[in-house]
Amino acid sequence: MKATYRKYTLRFKFTARTSRNAMTEKETYFIKIWDEQTPEKFGIGEAAIFRGLSADDTPEYENKVKDVCRAIEHSADMDLGRWSSIRLGVETALADYACGGRRMLFDTAFSRGNCGIRINGLVWMGSKDEMKLRIAEKLSMGVKCMKLKIGGIDFESELSLISEIRKNFPPDVLELRLDANGAFSPEEALEKLETLSRYGIHSVEQPVSPGQWRQMARICAESPIPIALDEELIGVESENAKRELLDTVKPQYIILKPSLCGGFSGADRWIALARERGAGWWATSALESDIGLNAIAQWVTQYQLDMPQGLGTGMLYENNIPSPLRCKGDMLWLEKEGKWDLSVLDI
Repeated sequence: MKATYRKYTLRFKFTARTSRNAMTEKETYFIKIWDEQTPEKFGIGEAAIFRGLSADDTPEYENKVKDVCRAIEHSADMDLGRWSSIRLGVETALADYACGGRRMLFDTAFSRGNCGIRINGLVWMGSKDEMKLRIAEKLSMGVKCMKLKIGGIDFESELSLISEIRKNFPPDVLELRLDANGAFSPEEALEKLETLSRYGIHSVEQPVSPGQWRQMARICAESPIPIALDEELIGVESENAKRELLDTVKPQYIILKPSLCGGFSGADRWIALARERGAGWWATSALESDIGLNAIAQWVTQYQLDMPQGLGTGMLYENNIPSPLRCKGDMLWLEKEGKWDLSVLDI
């Protein structure tokens, strides 16, 4: 068994803004696994480090990727522990290798190209005019569930945008999800959520910054809008800590980014624990290229999905990896006859 990696910089088509920062590019790593006797049948996975957010964002990250490749070659313990994004990259590469390098990681109807996945349209922060244009673009594509990132401009302007949407698209026509990325203070959160509730909002992701479990528990208990935990799950690794978080905060939903919450194995465990407690969930990508997006999409379709997933990020990059993934309206498809082109990776 041989293994190697390649660092790659994805370039956004526009400046992607959240309440935390603005991004023009995204660093990621690709891990390749093969057998010297059949080098054409290789597995590839993406270790999508998310700088400034991932629990595994350390100066030693690339050295750890290198060590993991050596461990694979020597059948040694990889000690992935807290290295969530590397775990996902390895899980993906091994699954791809096991299927003969066909990029069919999980045998589902989606993976076979027989059905699509309902996804939400993602509207990034920007000026009011920029967001209006992005909203109009998503609506013209036939999106029936839209996620707006809020907290980057003044609250009144955001309310004005949401009000304009609702004048033409009531809740039974368009589902609206909001992602605050921790932009609200605990003191103001409930008042803002009360105001937002006038507009038929499906849910609000991470209204306050993570680590404030007691405040978040109060918000989840009193908010007129269901609350979804996102960043709150990052770095929560042990079984006891996962249980304690869910039992303390009691969220209505959790949002699973496998790159940030323990790979597929970690996300599977979060789902099991959420179900035990009656909490809903959906999956989203963490700005991966189409290699990571394909893996997450195939993984999530092992489950019975009853709501749109956050998997519409494949069109963000000008130098994405050419793939058979296609967004058609509010559905993500893996085209049966589509081709992968990994030549840009030179790996």
